[in-house]
Amino acid sequence: MNDMSVKIGGVNIPGRTALAPLAGITDRSFRMLCRQQGASFAVTEMVSAKGLAEGSERSNQYLDFEADEFPISAQLFGSEPEVMAEGARVVAERNPDIIDINCGCPVKKIVTKNAGAALLNTPDRLGQIIVGMVRAVDIPVTLKIRSGWAQADQAVTVARIAEDSGAAAIAVHGRTREAKFAGRADWDIIAEVKNAVSIPVIGNGDVRGPEAAKEMMQKTGCDLVMVGRWAIGNPWLFKRMEVFLNTGELLPEPTDRDRLEMAVHHLKASIAFKGLRYGVLEMRRHLAAYIKGVPGATPYRRTLMTEDDPNHLMDLLGQIKAGVAA
Repeated sequence: MNDMSVKIGGVNIPGRTALAPLAGITDRSFRMLCRQQGASFAVTEMVSAKGLAEGSERSNQYLDFEADEFPISAQLFGSEPEVMAEGARVVAERNPDIIDINCGCPVKKIVTKNAGAALLNTPDRLGQIIVGMVRAVDIPVTLKIRSGWAQADQAVTVARIAEDSGAAAIAVHGRTREAKFAGRADWDIIAEVKNAVSIPVIGNGDVRGPEAAKEMMQKTGCDLVMVGRWAIGNPWLFKRMEVFLNTGELLPEPTDRDRLEMAVHHLKASIAFKGLRYGVLEMRRHLAAYIKGVPGATPYRRTLMTEDDPNHLMDLLGQIKAGVAA
């Protein structure tokens, strides 16, 4: 692929891969690692527009990005056009490059508030939300959707409404809300959306490696590939995808020692950004992913998932590393 850049509104995306928003996962430390390892841009954890509009300190804490992450997209969730517009204004004060609307979260506590994937069921309201946000800020507004609620039959309609309402790009996860993360992602839906709109389309779902990234782009025509769960414990995936898409070269996967060293680096970064308590607590899912499949790591797993002392955690990771061949 020759031209490896895409424009979202006026924002230049310098490659073809993006880190998807994942609650409890895509905090500053993980976004930073993924960007360092080749991701072209990243999206924050979803932030409550209502919380931002009401001045919630907790909501503001999710907007912890810095200039070294640009281009960065900040994702909002909510269901009221006026509240979403005000949330966008608050976010814009932090100068992100893009503001994204969460239209894909399948979690019950979100959809019962008519937010997340529930917005697929109210496309006219979603259109009002997009129009209000586009008018409220000078930053490109995008959205991330699923293929539908129960059936994969809503994505094209929603995408057309989004484009007509002023959205600058749309990311499509090829699963329904009811499927959540089960089964295989339907890439045909991504292709249908790409054929229906002229704004950039970002494909998401089941991209586990460089070959899958290329296959998705070839089969769907999508402009960018977005990866979430498969990057956990594997931030190297982005560089491997970018190089493969650009040159056809398949870089080797990280060694077990690479993974253990990155786990320590990530843990230190998490503590630096979040403090001792949350920096350790919110690393547990990452640590489990880093050690998965590493020889000799299984006996340490329970302790790694319950230990609060970072020094002990680093010692344990060092012990695992000592048992791994160079």
